[in-house]
Amino acid sequence: MMYRIEITVDVIVHATEDIVKIFQSFEAYLNLKESDFVINKVTGHFENPIIILNAKMVKKQAHDFMRKLLGLLSTKQINQLVEEIEERTEDSRFHMRVDKQELIKGNLVVSEKETIKIKIYTPIYNKKETVKIFTEIFHIAT
Repeated sequence: MMYRIEITVDVIVHATEDIVKIFQSFEAYLNLKESDFVINKVTGHFENPIIILNAKMVKKQAHDFMRKLLGLLSTKQINQLVEEIEERTEDSRFHMRVDKQELIKGNLVVSEKETIKIKIYTPIYNKKETVKIFTEIFHIAT
């Protein structure tokens, strides 16, 4: 079944990180171009420059992103995410994080450090359907 999904990607880029490498990694592995991102420059707590990247995908672009994302995750990681659907879902949004440094190396690793935040939204009208619907979404590419 084809679900309507929306995906947002949020990345914090610190002054010590190479934003060009981050953009290259997104384009090479997840088909997200620099032009897909909204770029906000802010100042950190210690007056250090921080760049916040945000991308939002809908329709075909969101489905293509999901296929790429799931194609890069190991079966073990996908199964772990499926097992954690209830804990990771809030208001029809599935929350996950992947390691930014690993993406630059060409690996996609679910992680809670050095993260890229990914939110996957699909309308769920009956909360009891959450696990079933997200399980189906996570198995579209497997």
